[in-house]
Amino acid sequence: MKAEGARILLPGASGVIGAALARRLHAEGARLALAGRDPAALARVSAATGGAPTRRFDAYDLESCAATVPWAAERLDGLDAVVVCVGVAGFGPAQEVGDDIAEHLFTVNALAPMAFLRAALPVVPPEGALAAVTGVVVDAAPAGMADYTASKAALAGWLTALRRERRRSGPAVLDVRLPHTETGFADRAVTGRAPVLPPGRTVEEAVDLLMEALLAPAPGPRRASA
Repeated sequence: MKAEGARILLPGASGVIGAALARRLHAEGARLALAGRDPAALARVSAATGGAPTRRFDAYDLESCAATVPWAAERLDGLDAVVVCVGVAGFGPAQEVGDDIAEHLFTVNALAPMAFLRAALPVVPPEGALAAVTGVVVDAAPAGMADYTASKAALAGWLTALRRERRRSGPAVLDVRLPHTETGFADRAVTGRAPVLPPGRTVEEAVDLLMEALLAPAPGPRRASA
Protein backbone atom coordinates (compact mmCIF):
# COMPACT_ATOMS: atom_id res chain seq x y z
CA MET A 1 0.00 0.00 0.00
CA LYS A 2 1.19 3.51 -0.76
CA ALA A 3 0.74 6.33 1.72
CA GLU A 4 -0.03 9.02 -0.83
CA GLY A 5 -3.76 9.37 -1.17
CA ALA A 6 -4.48 6.48 1.20
CA ARG A 7 -7.54 6.96 3.42
CA ILE A 8 -6.57 5.86 6.92
CA LEU A 9 -8.44 5.71 10.21
CA LEU A 10 -6.08 6.11 13.16
CA PRO A 11 -7.61 5.15 16.54
CA GLY A 12 -5.29 6.26 19.31
CA ALA A 13 -4.27 9.42 17.47
CA SER A 14 -4.33 11.40 20.72
CA GLY A 15 -1.50 9.27 22.15
CA VAL A 16 2.22 9.90 21.67
CA ILE A 17 2.88 7.25 19.03
CA GLY A 18 -0.48 7.69 17.33
CA ALA A 19 0.04 11.45 17.01
CA ALA A 20 3.56 11.00 15.63
CA LEU A 21 2.31 8.41 13.14
CA ALA A 22 -0.48 10.76 12.06
CA ARG A 23 2.02 13.53 11.34
CA ARG A 24 4.24 11.16 9.34
CA LEU A 25 1.36 9.76 7.31
CA HIS A 26 0.11 13.27 6.57
CA ALA A 27 3.58 14.27 5.41
CA GLU A 28 3.53 11.26 3.06
CA GLY A 29 0.24 12.38 1.53
CA ALA A 30 -2.27 10.19 3.36
CA ARG A 31 -5.79 11.37 4.14
CA LEU A 32 -6.57 10.78 7.79
CA ALA A 33 -9.49 10.37 10.15
CA LEU A 34 -8.33 10.73 13.76
CA ALA A 35 -9.94 9.07 16.77
CA GLY A 36 -8.95 9.21 20.41
CA ARG A 37 -9.95 9.81 24.01
CA ASP A 38 -8.62 13.34 24.55
CA PRO A 39 -10.44 16.03 22.52
CA ALA A 40 -7.77 18.67 23.14
CA ALA A 41 -5.00 16.36 21.96
CA LEU A 42 -7.05 15.36 18.92
CA ALA A 43 -7.52 19.00 18.04
CA ARG A 44 -3.75 19.56 18.15
CA VAL A 45 -3.08 16.55 15.92
CA SER A 46 -5.81 17.65 13.53
CA ALA A 47 -4.24 21.11 13.24
CA ALA A 48 -0.91 19.45 12.41
CA THR A 49 -2.44 17.20 9.76
CA GLY A 50 -4.33 19.64 7.57
CA GLY A 51 -7.53 19.71 9.60
CA ALA A 52 -8.15 15.95 9.58
CA PRO A 53 -11.61 15.05 10.95
CA THR A 54 -11.69 13.87 14.56
CA ARG A 55 -13.96 11.72 16.71
CA ARG A 56 -13.80 10.89 20.39
CA PHE A 57 -14.33 7.31 21.53
CA ASP A 58 -14.08 5.42 24.81
CA ALA A 59 -12.09 2.18 24.53
CA TYR A 60 -14.29 0.71 27.23
CA ASP A 61 -17.34 1.31 25.03
CA LEU A 62 -16.92 -1.23 22.25
CA GLU A 63 -19.93 0.09 20.35
CA SER A 64 -18.29 3.50 20.12
CA CYS A 65 -15.15 1.83 18.77
CA ALA A 66 -17.05 -0.05 16.07
CA ALA A 67 -19.14 3.00 15.16
CA THR A 68 -15.98 5.00 14.49
CA VAL A 69 -15.25 2.93 11.37
CA PRO A 70 -18.35 3.89 9.32
CA TRP A 71 -17.92 7.47 10.52
CA ALA A 72 -14.37 7.53 9.09
CA ALA A 73 -15.45 5.85 5.86
CA GLU A 74 -18.11 8.50 5.40
CA ARG A 75 -15.77 11.39 6.15
CA LEU A 76 -13.03 10.06 3.83
CA ASP A 77 -15.31 8.57 1.17
CA GLY A 78 -13.96 5.10 1.93
CA LEU A 79 -11.12 3.52 3.89
CA ASP A 80 -7.88 1.91 2.74
CA ALA A 81 -6.46 1.12 6.17
CA VAL A 82 -7.13 1.14 9.90
CA VAL A 83 -4.14 1.40 12.23
CA VAL A 84 -5.00 0.91 15.91
CA CYS A 85 -2.58 2.47 18.40
CA VAL A 86 -4.77 2.02 21.47
CA GLY A 87 -3.44 0.57 24.71
CA VAL A 88 -2.88 0.89 28.44
CA ALA A 89 -0.15 -0.55 30.66
CA GLY A 90 -0.47 -2.42 33.94
CA PHE A 91 2.21 -3.90 36.20
CA GLY A 92 2.51 -6.05 39.29
CA PRO A 93 2.57 -9.71 40.33
CA ALA A 94 -0.46 -11.65 39.11
CA GLN A 95 -1.72 -12.24 42.65
CA GLU A 96 -1.85 -8.49 43.26
CA VAL A 97 -3.71 -7.51 40.10
CA GLY A 98 -7.44 -7.49 40.75
CA ASP A 99 -10.00 -8.91 38.37
CA ASP A 100 -11.34 -5.41 37.70
CA ILE A 101 -7.90 -4.27 36.53
CA ALA A 102 -7.47 -7.41 34.44
CA GLU A 103 -10.83 -6.76 32.79
CA HIS A 104 -9.80 -3.18 32.05
CA LEU A 105 -6.51 -4.29 30.48
CA PHE A 106 -8.20 -6.89 28.30
CA THR A 107 -10.92 -4.50 27.20
CA VAL A 108 -8.59 -1.66 26.20
CA ASN A 109 -5.70 -3.74 24.85
CA ALA A 110 -7.61 -6.53 23.12
CA LEU A 111 -11.37 -6.08 22.79
CA ALA A 112 -11.29 -2.45 21.68
CA PRO A 113 -8.75 -3.02 18.86
CA MET A 114 -10.72 -6.09 17.81
CA ALA A 115 -13.91 -4.02 17.66
CA PHE A 116 -12.28 -1.46 15.38
CA LEU A 117 -10.80 -4.06 13.05
CA ARG A 118 -13.87 -6.31 13.00
CA ALA A 119 -15.98 -3.35 11.94
CA ALA A 120 -13.41 -2.52 9.25
CA LEU A 121 -13.45 -5.97 7.61
CA PRO A 122 -16.37 -5.24 5.26
CA VAL A 123 -15.12 -1.71 4.58
CA VAL A 124 -11.39 -1.93 3.82
CA PRO A 125 -10.66 -3.31 0.31
CA PRO A 126 -8.53 -6.41 -0.35
CA GLU A 127 -5.48 -4.33 -1.22
CA GLY A 128 -5.76 -2.37 2.03
CA ALA A 129 -4.43 -3.07 5.52
CA LEU A 130 -5.68 -3.66 9.04
CA ALA A 131 -3.01 -3.08 11.68
CA ALA A 132 -2.69 -3.00 15.44
CA VAL A 133 0.20 -2.41 17.83
CA THR A 134 0.85 -5.24 20.28
CA GLY A 135 4.42 -5.24 21.61
CA VAL A 136 7.46 -7.38 22.25
CA VAL A 137 5.92 -8.41 25.58
CA VAL A 138 3.96 -10.94 23.55
CA ASP A 139 7.20 -12.81 22.89
CA ALA A 140 9.05 -12.03 26.14
CA ALA A 141 6.24 -12.45 28.73
CA PRO A 142 8.24 -10.70 31.47
CA ALA A 143 7.57 -11.30 35.16
CA GLY A 144 5.42 -8.65 36.78
CA MET A 145 3.41 -8.09 33.63
CA ALA A 146 1.24 -11.21 33.45
CA ASP A 147 -2.11 -9.54 32.85
CA TYR A 148 -0.73 -6.83 30.59
CA THR A 149 1.14 -9.45 28.53
CA ALA A 150 -1.92 -11.70 28.37
CA SER A 151 -4.07 -8.85 27.05
CA LYS A 152 -1.56 -8.07 24.31
CA ALA A 153 -1.11 -11.78 23.53
CA ALA A 154 -4.89 -12.13 23.18
CA LEU A 155 -4.87 -9.44 20.50
CA ALA A 156 -1.84 -11.01 18.81
CA GLY A 157 -3.54 -14.41 18.69
CA TRP A 158 -6.68 -12.88 17.24
CA LEU A 159 -4.66 -11.09 14.56
CA THR A 160 -2.87 -14.34 13.66
CA ALA A 161 -6.15 -16.18 13.18
CA LEU A 162 -7.64 -13.28 11.23
CA ARG A 163 -4.56 -13.16 8.99
CA ARG A 164 -5.07 -16.84 8.16
CA GLU A 165 -8.74 -16.26 7.43
CA ARG A 166 -7.88 -13.40 5.07
CA ARG A 167 -4.70 -14.70 3.45
CA ARG A 168 -6.45 -15.19 0.10
CA SER A 169 -9.08 -12.46 0.18
CA GLY A 170 -7.23 -9.63 1.98
CA PRO A 171 -6.83 -7.06 3.36
CA ALA A 172 -3.39 -7.52 4.90
CA VAL A 173 -3.53 -8.07 8.67
CA LEU A 174 -0.56 -6.64 10.56
CA ASP A 175 0.58 -7.26 14.13
CA VAL A 176 3.22 -4.61 14.85
CA ARG A 177 5.18 -5.70 17.90
CA LEU A 178 6.88 -2.49 18.88
CA PRO A 179 9.80 -2.56 21.29
CA HIS A 180 9.89 -0.51 24.48
CA THR A 181 9.64 3.10 23.36
CA GLU A 182 10.29 6.27 25.35
CA THR A 183 6.77 7.70 25.39
CA GLY A 184 5.98 7.82 29.10
CA PHE A 185 3.43 5.03 28.47
CA ALA A 186 4.66 2.94 31.39
CA ASP A 187 4.35 5.92 33.74
CA ARG A 188 0.62 6.09 33.00
CA ALA A 189 -0.10 2.50 34.02
CA VAL A 190 -3.50 1.71 35.53
CA THR A 191 -1.80 -0.28 38.27
CA GLY A 192 1.68 -0.93 39.64
CA ARG A 193 5.04 0.47 38.67
CA ALA A 194 7.08 -0.45 35.64
CA PRO A 195 10.27 -2.43 36.30
CA VAL A 196 13.58 -0.79 35.59
CA LEU A 197 13.94 -0.88 31.82
CA PRO A 198 16.91 -0.15 29.57
CA PRO A 199 16.62 2.93 27.37
CA GLY A 200 13.91 2.41 24.78
CA ARG A 201 13.54 3.34 21.14
CA THR A 202 12.66 6.89 20.22
CA VAL A 203 9.15 7.70 19.08
CA GLU A 204 10.44 8.37 15.58
CA GLU A 205 12.08 4.93 15.48
CA ALA A 206 8.79 3.36 16.51
CA VAL A 207 7.01 5.29 13.77
CA ASP A 208 9.61 4.05 11.28
CA LEU A 209 8.69 0.47 12.20
CA LEU A 210 5.00 1.19 11.87
CA MET A 211 5.46 2.82 8.48
CA GLU A 212 7.55 -0.07 7.22
CA ALA A 213 4.92 -2.58 8.30
CA LEU A 214 2.04 -0.56 6.90
CA LEU A 215 3.53 0.40 3.55
CA ALA A 216 5.26 -2.90 2.80
CA PRO A 217 3.07 -5.45 4.57
CA ALA A 218 4.30 -9.01 4.78
CA PRO A 219 2.77 -12.06 6.47
CA GLY A 220 3.37 -12.51 10.18
CA PRO A 221 4.03 -10.17 13.08
CA ARG A 222 6.46 -7.30 12.59
CA ARG A 223 8.95 -7.15 15.45
CA ALA A 224 11.65 -4.67 16.44
CA SER A 225 14.02 -6.21 13.90
CA ALA A 226 11.63 -5.39 11.08
